[in-house]
Amino acid sequence: MKKDELVFCPLGGSGEIGMNMNLYAYGPKDNQKWIIVDMGVTFADDSIPGIDLIFPDPGFIIDKKEDLLGVVLTHAHEDHIGSIVHVWPNLKCKIFATPFTAQLIQEKFKEKKIDITKFLNIVPLNSKIKLGPFEIDFVTLTHSILEPNGLSITTPLGTILHTGDWKIDPNPLIGGSIDEKKLKEIGDKGVSVMICDSTNVFSPGRAGSESDVRDSLLKIMETKTKRILVTSFASNVARMETIFYCASKTGRSICLVGRSMQRIYKAAKKCGYLGNLIEPIELKDAKNLSKNKILYLATGSQGEPMGAMNRIINDIHPDVFIEEDDCVIFSSKIIPGNEKKLYFLQNLIVRKNIELITEENAFVHVSGHPNREDLKDMYKWVKPKCIIPVHGEHRHMREHVNFAKEMQISKTLLIENGDIVKLLPGAEPKIIDKAPSGRLYLDGNLGVDADSQSIKDRKNLSINGYLEITLIVSNNGKIKKPVISYKGIPLNGEIETFIFDMEDEIINICRTFSLESKNQEKNLIETIKQNCRKIVKEKTGKKPFTNINIARI
Repeated sequence: MKKDELVFCPLGGSGEIGMNMNLYAYGPKDNQKWIIVDMGVTFADDSIPGIDLIFPDPGFIIDKKEDLLGVVLTHAHEDHIGSIVHVWPNLKCKIFATPFTAQLIQEKFKEKKIDITKFLNIVPLNSKIKLGPFEIDFVTLTHSILEPNGLSITTPLGTILHTGDWKIDPNPLIGGSIDEKKLKEIGDKGVSVMICDSTNVFSPGRAGSESDVRDSLLKIMETKTKRILVTSFASNVARMETIFYCASKTGRSICLVGRSMQRIYKAAKKCGYLGNLIEPIELKDAKNLSKNKILYLATGSQGEPMGAMNRIINDIHPDVFIEEDDCVIFSSKIIPGNEKKLYFLQNLIVRKNIELITEENAFVHVSGHPNREDLKDMYKWVKPKCIIPVHGEHRHMREHVNFAKEMQISKTLLIENGDIVKLLPGAEPKIIDKAPSGRLYLDGNLGVDADSQSIKDRKNLSINGYLEITLIVSNNGKIKKPVISYKGIPLNGEIETFIFDMEDEIINICRTFSLESKNQEKNLIETIKQNCRKIVKEKTGKKPFTNINIARI
């Protein structure tokens, strides 16, 4: 008989922070059943013009969709659910999520006009599901969003704990506390491998509690006499509740600014959270309140160009206005890669003589990921035989391996996206193969490869500019004055010289070709393109993206 195997393969999130997508398979090599844990995105930077979202290439699992049992979601952060609307239509499998996560993905699919009612399975907190050979036990954890879950995945060969994102918060303010008892019970039964969050492995001590942030924010706000504008991650519902609490305690009305802030608030209310709070007021009503009676909670804590914060600070928001001596609080951390645009925004705030409070000068934020002391507790409760770090850059995962060895866990494995790891059976997990993996860029509504022509063209346009030349040719082969247009080419007032030189070059080239012959068009176009780009290069140092049109009349 062929032997069953339990296999793990990350397609995203191992070697990077973001776009988490993990696969598990069980069975003999030629007849394995698969599940997917999470489908996330990461956010593009300015180096890729026109691209906002990046997600793992799902081709490997799409090829196996007939053997796919379902997608299981640990929680509702975008780096864990953001790509589901782009990937799922190629899979059309069952989706399993707890109520809050289910609410948010339903909204995502509604925006795409996709009905997933028949496929979505809402899983009660702390319950179990069975998918073929996988018995999956949802374990309540604490994180910076509602309903974060670890997954205890039990198979005939043994149990794996997939932690998802977590920390230990003794007082999370909203939602349940980390289920220490259940984790200990799982550990007592035996955990062969723990696949664990590595984000904060370099940070000593503990991640901290939301209740401590609340106390600090209230003390800060009690001293303010003008408008207060707080920006935070919209998904952090506990932080949202804290801002509502502080508004009530300081006698202020609260107003939510930004689509995602409104969306998360409504989703949390639908799921039974955020009860007994003051009602937020409408933006139009907030304008009529005195400065010491209003508190705004806005999106855009990462300096996003279209985020509410950016529009407010640049005085282009239609409803929110702040001025000298008002107070802006960034109750968030800086996500690596966002430093430049965020510092630009914060410098603009300071230049306007608006008080700026961030995690750099006050206690206004705690992380949602485990510091070293939190990891120690998790190790102690679960007692895993082996640790496989995920959810981190390579440096985080390497440090997590070192940390696990310090904790007397001798079996560790350092992996990266695409590694196919045999977890069980065997003395310890090992990499046995490599799956095709990579990134897809959401270009408009389409997922394209990193080397797609659309991205190459756009990069070229952004760096070198655009030149278009239209030749109008009559039936007898005579050419009219070429029509030249361009964008993004630096000329410093030499426009006429530039155009005249280009026109002369084009006419000279055309004299060497028979314009009556369509057979020569391809060579004519290529010659004009090369020579005109050469002129631009000599005058400006740029080699523009060039398009040549020939119109015959």
